[in-house]
Amino acid sequence: MSRATNAPASRERRRRRLELAKGFRGNRSKTFRIATEAVDRAMRMSTIHRKLKKRDFRRLWIARINAATRAEGVSYSAFMAGLIKAGVTLNRKMLSEIAIQDPEGFKTLVDIARKA
Repeated sequence: MSRATNAPASRERRRRRLELAKGFRGNRSKTFRIATEAVDRAMRMSTIHRKLKKRDFRRLWIARINAATRAEGVSYSAFMAGLIKAGVTLNRKMLSEIAIQDPEGFKTLVDIARKA
């Protein structure tokens, strides 16, 4: 009986894994075992960093809003509480964009928050 190997499937599996490791330095893009470990780690880190990116952007938006409200003489927490009481439902991303692009419009939001 002839010897049967799984050569085409194995070769394809290795090719796919090395394709994912393209752009890595040294043996991390050439040697199958090391490339596999590098790709596994990269995939794990990409998942983690997608979550961290959301946190980082939220921190950035809050810092921008805080800076803009302090310039108007209000604290960030008082501003946000005032907006909630006034029923203004703008998210932090939009508030930070308004603070940068339209200072006059942001000033009216601060006044609304103060009144509430």
